[in-house]
Amino acid sequence: MQVLLPPGWPRPKGYANGVMVSGRQIFVAGMIGWDAQGVFHTDDLAGQVRQALQNIVAVLEEGGAKPEHIVRMTWYITDKQAYMAQQAEIGKAYRELIGSFNAAMTAVQVVALIEDRAKVEIEVTAVVPDAG
Repeated sequence: MQVLLPPGWPRPKGYANGVMVSGRQIFVAGMIGWDAQGVFHTDDLAGQVRQALQNIVAVLEEGGAKPEHIVRMTWYITDKQAYMAQQAEIGKAYRELIGSFNAAMTAVQVVALIEDRAKVEIEVTAVVPDAG
């Protein structure tokens, strides 16, 4: 994966402006903060982020991918203030489960998600490099 950073632009913190890859693509549907049985164990945003990231890792593994293969993430959050207040805890979960890889990333506040208890939904695109 090649991180794309135009000359003179400052390096973004925690994400990349763009990436260039080739290989096998994996598209992970929006993952929310419930477990594999569809049960929420917390209404806390950071806790739901941790579970959503665990769900993403499980789907990636099923496709033979790892977190380092993530090239794009889109986060849909229902409460910007909670996100800002819990950034340290969210960042800790991200580093533990995903690592410090520079995926292209977007975060958007939304009015609500389809599942009423969901506070976050995260979509991922990953690319597993071609062998060789």
